[in-house]
Amino acid sequence: MTLVLAYHDKIALMNLENNQKYIDILSRPGLSAEVVTAISRFKKEPDWMLDIRLKAYAHYMERPVPEWGADLEDLKDKNIQFYAVPGSKKKRDWSEVPDEVKKTFEELKIPEAERKYLAGVETQFDSSVIYGRMKEKWESLGVIFTDTDTGIQKYPELFKKWFGKVVPYTDNKYAALNTACWSGGSFVYIPKGVKVEIPLQAYFYIQTQNLGQFERTLIIADEDSEVQYVEGCTAPTYSTDVLHSGVIELVALKGARIRYTTIQNWSKNVYNLVTQRGIAYDNSKIEWIDCNLGSYKTMKYPCVLLTGNNSRGEVLSIALAEGKQHIDSGAKMIHIGKNTSSVITTKSICKQGGRTSYRGLVKVTKGAKNAKVKVVCDALILDDISQTDTYPYNEIYEKLSRIEHEASVSRVSENQLYYLMSRGLTEEEAGGLIVSGFIEPIAKELPMEYAMEMNNLIRMSMKGSVG
Repeated sequence: MTLVLAYHDKIALMNLENNQKYIDILSRPGLSAEVVTAISRFKKEPDWMLDIRLKAYAHYMERPVPEWGADLEDLKDKNIQFYAVPGSKKKRDWSEVPDEVKKTFEELKIPEAERKYLAGVETQFDSSVIYGRMKEKWESLGVIFTDTDTGIQKYPELFKKWFGKVVPYTDNKYAALNTACWSGGSFVYIPKGVKVEIPLQAYFYIQTQNLGQFERTLIIADEDSEVQYVEGCTAPTYSTDVLHSGVIELVALKGARIRYTTIQNWSKNVYNLVTQRGIAYDNSKIEWIDCNLGSYKTMKYPCVLLTGNNSRGEVLSIALAEGKQHIDSGAKMIHIGKNTSSVITTKSICKQGGRTSYRGLVKVTKGAKNAKVKVVCDALILDDISQTDTYPYNEIYEKLSRIEHEASVSRVSENQLYYLMSRGLTEEEAGGLIVSGFIEPIAKELPMEYAMEMNNLIRMSMKGSVG
């Protein structure tokens, strides 16, 4: 089997004393042009990438902190370490991974998942990819699945062609931050006509206090190809805050299909500020399946640019907020080509004082004839102290289009609880069953192991929430 070789392997073979000046800079908290330069120089990137990083840093410093969405007032750059120097090379075999790291990912079932279901796996621990492997079958067909640091070194022309084209650094403040400080993430290319039948998978894990993690994922599906990608995110609980600011760019060329699934289970002290966007060309389809079950503050709005004729986009998302959590999430669909269609389905649950917000944009540009849009937003509130909001924005500039939008807010019905309890369930079990039914449209679209994980996480969080 040919194994993925990350650029971190090469770093591990170098004399780190030659990089000591960069290590000293990167070990300190705070953000500056010096830190951004040190990241790029430490990773031996081409000059054009350093130039982009520095421009993005300048733009980040110029842009104000958003005053809409989640409250980010307490998020301070001076407290954050923006890059964690990798302590060892990326491992080629699971048996070589350090025990303390292995224990973490054994609990996440990565080796088992790889053997049974997955075409490939990448895991990112803080700022570095530590373990990567892909099934030989897909490598033989020309599929590229590696970490982004390797992508820029081994496939520079393909990487440069698409990096920042879907999400430019000028898009928003935190896209600029990611572009300035990005490290790790996944780089995927699916050749023409290749259909990867089982999911590729990545896991991102934060273990360092006050760490910023800025993975950059770029997926390119060439003409008439198909790929499913599953991303899992997690972090332990620390007394100090951490920042996750990722950028995901998807490119679906003519006739291609991409399904991108995120299972987010960050600890409840993580600021999760993510930009996710895909561009769909003629007859292609992009699907986002987005599960937000953790973090302190989340701002995330998966988007599809339907530029091609007959292109399709779909977002299925779920959010769960409790206590001091505020999950501000939603979707964006921009219709540009003719005969395009999109569907947005969101489910949110809030309890024990938590807050969920749906923030969505549907835009049908002039000339996007026969666009079809359907938006469904459902919220479930489990007590009297929680809050849910809906902020839909519809901009329609083409008369020959059809737009549907519906929203609902509900509570767990006493009649439903009574009926289920009369069948022998406890009140807690009955409440959990109602919630499971509420999220069923999302769960059924997940691979089985992830659907079970999500249901178990939600079931655990429901303890003591009903009644």
